[in-house]
Amino acid sequence: QVQLVESGGGLVQPGGSLRLSCAASGYIGSVYDMGWYRQAPGKQRELVAAITSGGSTNFADYVKGRFTISRDNAKNTVYLQMNSLKAEDTAVYYCNAIVRTPVDENPYNYWGQGTQVTVSS
Repeated sequence: QVQLVESGGGLVQPGGSLRLSCAASGYIGSVYDMGWYRQAPGKQRELVAAITSGGSTNFADYVKGRFTISRDNAKNTVYLQMNSLKAEDTAVYYCNAIVRTPVDENPYNYWGQGTQVTVSS
């Protein structure tokens, strides 16, 4: 089994910053793409940012210039640094990772439990 455990969410004022972390653990062979998605009340889950095992990144237009994504491959951990936060960034943020276990031929998509980010004064 593979688990993704997120941390770092919370309440922050507009213009503030938060850093989310997500660590993959368990029976891991290889970790491929990792990323962050978010889901606001009444809306569909959407991609925020993603990063390949080689470090290539992809961002949603609405976070470009404000958020950065990074990873520590030795720790199977991905980070999301969120700066200049806005009220519309309020959502539950989910970690995502594509992981192959040592016994699986194919990789599978795994999700964390989600962490709440609330931007409010």
